[in-house]
Amino acid sequence: MTTHPKVFKNARLVLADEVIDGSLSVHTGGTIEAVATPSNVDGHDCEGDYLLPGLIELHTDHLETHYAPRPKVRWNTVSAVQAHDAQIACAGITTVFDALRVGMDEDADLRYSDMRALADAIETGQREHRLRADHFIHLRCEVSAPDVLSAYEVFQEDDSIRLISLMDHTPGQRQFVSLNAYKTYYQGKKGFSDAEMDEFIRRRQARASGLAPDNRRKLSAIAQEKGIAIASHDDATLDHVEEAVALKTKIAEFPTTLEAARASHEAGMAVLMGAPNVVRGGSHSGNVSARELAEAGYLDVLSSDYVPVSLVQAAFQLADEIETIDLPEAVAMVTSSPARAIGLTDRGSLAPGLRADMIQVRLVGNVPIVRGVWREGRRVA
Repeated sequence: MTTHPKVFKNARLVLADEVIDGSLSVHTGGTIEAVATPSNVDGHDCEGDYLLPGLIELHTDHLETHYAPRPKVRWNTVSAVQAHDAQIACAGITTVFDALRVGMDEDADLRYSDMRALADAIETGQREHRLRADHFIHLRCEVSAPDVLSAYEVFQEDDSIRLISLMDHTPGQRQFVSLNAYKTYYQGKKGFSDAEMDEFIRRRQARASGLAPDNRRKLSAIAQEKGIAIASHDDATLDHVEEAVALKTKIAEFPTTLEAARASHEAGMAVLMGAPNVVRGGSHSGNVSARELAEAGYLDVLSSDYVPVSLVQAAFQLADEIETIDLPEAVAMVTSSPARAIGLTDRGSLAPGLRADMIQVRLVGNVPIVRGVWREGRRVA
């Protein structure tokens, strides 16, 4: 007896270089069999909606909001991961790299034991097939923190770690070149007086100068040995980019200047910016906008960062607002480009042989609404 593939018909298929009206068939094993012209066969009727590859998210901080929804409140880790996963999937994300912090400030409200517990909940959910999206772990390593190397050790045997980012939030450089921006952020968060804020900055700068360079080199060496992709973070200068190149960095996360983005792109790194930056029209920290990089041709990958639904919205917004970017190019920034940057060769496009990770999207006005999500041909949202 022949088993017929599942068919998605009456769809606007967003392919690698064009949008066509037609149908798509899926093998029972969960891969795409064929992309075809319109047909009258029975199947799922997409009602003229767009059918896109499932979105791929490389850097989301969103899980922490479910685990620590209020100061001093800690939610059950399994419940937090399930809630995060559901929101991720309903936003059209079928592959997600959950960013967990490694290296904590002395006054941080979370510890690496919290991160380890969340990683355990993610990995158990994966093994037990309880999660809608496909989850990997991204370690956000704060190289200026004194405990970053010891904290990394509790993750070093995890096969689910596929990406580390080397971060340094020391005031006066990278994301916080402007000390005024740094003071606005931390005084609002910590409630410091001006004198307390000045002392806080002094301590952070002194600590970083003694720790950050060595920690950055050691973490890069560990990642290269284990085959884990490396991302730079908040590069602002050509020196930052040259350092990233020397450390064999593959992804340049959130460069803060046009100069750094251009140099990273030309060096072969995938330049990643925040989708909220696109949707909001600029950086909340006052750095270079994602739209400016897109217009210049230096934007490769988008990340939802802290708003999962921003990923699909930013793709459609870029295609609508920037003349030189069409919908397939914009969709590639949230599908095939992140897949390529991280080395996932089995997904990211609507093409025969690839995973049938797909989302059905309808535009309501200029807002994309995710109406269905399939992972390996199985509906998950």
